[in-house]
Amino acid sequence: MTSGRYNVSTLAAALFLCAGCSNAPGRPAPNAIPVDPDNVRDFALLYKSNCSGCHGADAKDGAALAIGDPVYLAIVDDDTMRKIVTNGIPGTSMAAFAKSAGGMLTDKQVDIIVRGVRQRYANPSALAGITPPSYKATEAGDAKRGAEVYATFCSSCHGPDGKGGAKASSIVDGSFLALLTDQELRSLVIVGRPDLGAPDWRNNVPGKPMSPQEISDVVAWLASQRRQFPGRPYPAVAQAAGEWR
Repeated sequence: MTSGRYNVSTLAAALFLCAGCSNAPGRPAPNAIPVDPDNVRDFALLYKSNCSGCHGADAKDGAALAIGDPVYLAIVDDDTMRKIVTNGIPGTSMAAFAKSAGGMLTDKQVDIIVRGVRQRYANPSALAGITPPSYKATEAGDAKRGAEVYATFCSSCHGPDGKGGAKASSIVDGSFLALLTDQELRSLVIVGRPDLGAPDWRNNVPGKPMSPQEISDVVAWLASQRRQFPGRPYPAVAQAAGEWR
């Protein structure tokens, strides 16, 4: 009997010790337990997984506009950013990320991204007291005047016809214009791409910032260069024998 009680007590003690052992056989490691994607609250992880592919690892140097640019953050408000992240920009490469619009993020996660970008990259002193042009146009643009504005502020880099120059690439390419709305063009004209060497609206011509009307006019000129069917007409190609038309 004593031996039996001893064995039972020994087994109970061993089980108790194993229960508190982090490397007990069959016990999953802390990093092996899957995390519910809806419960991710870390800004860095959310940004890396959803935004960095287009906007860059540090919110710059990506294929799309640098959303970490303090000038951009000075002209766009949180509500606008939230709507863009939530619903995307239809007809462009900016997809919808919120679950309510077919994406993968909860509304809370969208808020974390918007708040995180603002907290990390906004710089109230970036404009040194200068009032920037409004995010949205407050005046209609005129494409004819825009051609003159382009010649003054843009042609030295993008070439006399917008098809590229020694310092910058084409901005009238059909595929490029097809991927951007007029609002995105306006944002680029105002903010520039300093991460790629393109100045903002103040510095295209030293000492001569673009006026709000000039910005609207050059956007109208750029929009007028859009093709109805980007990429066409295709070059004539000899039809292979037996190929169906």
